[in-house]
Amino acid sequence: MQRGYQSIEAELKVEDFHFKIKNPRQYLVLKQVEAVSKIFIFRKFQLRITVRCKSSVYVFVWFETKYMEDPQDQMQPMPQAKQYSYRPEIDGIRAFAVTAVIINHFNKDLLPSGYLGVDIFFVISGFVITSSLAGRPSKNFHDFLVGFYTRRVKRLIPALVLFVLITSILICFFNPAPTASLRTGITSLFGLSNLYLLRQSIDYFADSTELNVFTHTWSLGVEEQFYFLFPFLVWFTGFSRLATKGSRNLFWVMGALCVASLIAFVYSYKTNQPAAYFLMPTRLWELGTGCLLFLSLKHSNRFLHTLKTIPPLIVTGAIVGFLFVSLQFAVNATIAIVVLTAVLITCLRSGTTAYNLFTHPRVVYIGLISYSLYLWHWGVLSLSRWTIGIHWWSVPFQIALMLLLSIASYRYVEKPLRRSDWSAVRWKSIGYGMGTSATTGVLLLSLTKIPNLSLYTGRYPSLIAVGVPSLTDTYSLEQVNSMWEGEKCVLSDNSQVGKKISVEDCTLGNFSNAKKRILVIGNSFSSAFIQAFDDLVVSDEYSVTITSSWGASVVNEIPNNSALDKVNNYYWDSVVPPLIDRLSPGDWVFLINDMAEFSPKHRTSETDESLKQLESGLETLSSKLSARGIRLAILHGNPFAREANCQPVVATKQWFHPFGSPCRLPSRSESLLRRNNLNEVLVRLEAEEKLRIIDLFNVFCPEEQCTYNAKNGQVLYRDEYSHPSVESVRLASPIIRKVLTSP
Repeated sequence: MQRGYQSIEAELKVEDFHFKIKNPRQYLVLKQVEAVSKIFIFRKFQLRITVRCKSSVYVFVWFETKYMEDPQDQMQPMPQAKQYSYRPEIDGIRAFAVTAVIINHFNKDLLPSGYLGVDIFFVISGFVITSSLAGRPSKNFHDFLVGFYTRRVKRLIPALVLFVLITSILICFFNPAPTASLRTGITSLFGLSNLYLLRQSIDYFADSTELNVFTHTWSLGVEEQFYFLFPFLVWFTGFSRLATKGSRNLFWVMGALCVASLIAFVYSYKTNQPAAYFLMPTRLWELGTGCLLFLSLKHSNRFLHTLKTIPPLIVTGAIVGFLFVSLQFAVNATIAIVVLTAVLITCLRSGTTAYNLFTHPRVVYIGLISYSLYLWHWGVLSLSRWTIGIHWWSVPFQIALMLLLSIASYRYVEKPLRRSDWSAVRWKSIGYGMGTSATTGVLLLSLTKIPNLSLYTGRYPSLIAVGVPSLTDTYSLEQVNSMWEGEKCVLSDNSQVGKKISVEDCTLGNFSNAKKRILVIGNSFSSAFIQAFDDLVVSDEYSVTITSSWGASVVNEIPNNSALDKVNNYYWDSVVPPLIDRLSPGDWVFLINDMAEFSPKHRTSETDESLKQLESGLETLSSKLSARGIRLAILHGNPFAREANCQPVVATKQWFHPFGSPCRLPSRSESLLRRNNLNEVLVRLEAEEKLRIIDLFNVFCPEEQCTYNAKNGQVLYRDEYSHPSVESVRLASPIIRKVLTSP
């Protein structure tokens, strides 16, 4: 049997100074003390006491005890490789990183790139994990692997399980549909939340991510997946076996992996930003940088000597500067932060102002609790957004709560469980950790799977139709004895290629005898407007044929590279043309789509090209229709409610958010500014009499701050994808009717 390293209480005399040590990472202010390293062997326990002082300022004391399984091991000398020595300035940098992250999560405008504090953590993690394995004795690969994962489990699992369990229960009180949060929390227990978030196509920078109480655990997933790879690299390169060329082998292998990872990160960020952000392979280069830094510092050279002479305060200032960089420069800022963090670790030396700052006891303590603080800060902020919100007056209380929870977690859970022996057999400790995670996961899964089990304390809104499935509900207009058949008029996935859509099944009113006919085509938004045409059909004797292909392009000229590409092509090539052929002069084609893609937060060459394709496609379609005397109308862009990712029940006023809904939409002025480029295109085409614009913006955003509610208090959206509610389209009906009955 073999025990892992443990903390002990002992007394040690250094010169004439007598002190008691309880903390294996305790450092004390003493007079000049020379480095001391002693190894004592008694019975079956081996005790190493290391005291180091390089600058007559601090003495670093490190205790290690190891249970000796084989009695012959008592006679074997400890390896002479350099052991890990605690560097308080590293915890100081951790404190700096977690502070940047917290500021960014409070308000992105205060520190736009503060999220890069996570990238600082990655570099530190790579550096510390490599240094902790340098010279650590292991009898064989199994002994090394079990020891490594035992330490990781004891370090990460206890605080994480406590956080996930408590936060999961709390979010169920305020979120009527907490499945996304709970599944993120469950996957985080096994280091997989980054993959879950990627699978959900989550944009980390969207406001809606702030309502998932476990979004921030993606970074733990990246680190834990790295830890599945790293021990194999360390062992088989010979580094952990103290092989002659072990350090060099690990350096070159890790260097090659870092180059490949960095290339993948830069390329993926342009083509698939969520993948670049969440995946471990595209983040490996950051952790690998920390590893390479430690290996490099073992062998001094002129370049490293030059780096060590750089004033660390300047490097710190440069890091702070990059934390203010706009999100559109994320790739460059990420690379700069990683490089500057490595330089800071290299040049941060005793006697400098920066060193004194980073080793201040209070700063170091924030670094020591940074793991618990990182976990709890997001939970506090996310739950606050679900309840009271975040205001200038609430910030002190929220910071105090973060610190209180983090200190309690560190003092009573993280630290004692990390240092205690869970079992005399180390591999059982791994089993205990994974078993606890699995038990917690099953408990949380029951909250999403057991029927009628709900802890929700709020009320539900009164809506005629709720959710995406309601988009295919049949709708009967009894006054004219006609019915829209719902499912028969909708193409919802690629398996429906070849499905026949008939005018008779999808028309309100009498198509043959109508004064005018309106053909509605578009993506899923078109089927949300079924109830907007009642007066046109009943009073004006129009017929309205509504069809929908989910995920369809607004016009055929815009390439569709989505998962619905085949059904989109079928819709435009085989469904729409025959329907248009049945129209007569004076009839209308009305395009109803979600137009948000043409009004992005940040313009790029790709979005500009998409807007040009829209303009060209509208001109082409208008020309074909006008040649037959058919008119074209298009729905203008509505507020960007989809970015809030809120279900109607969340937007409804509740007792637990007295200061407003957690659903945050861009303001009216911001939204209009964003859609200005789209507006210019549509206005120009309307001036050329190629189409008519139907703009419902005032219905969906009647005040300066856009919300989920109309001016009369009715809920405007039926789901988190911003499909309009029945109530909202009826409010919009007069505007639509006015345009479509105009001469």
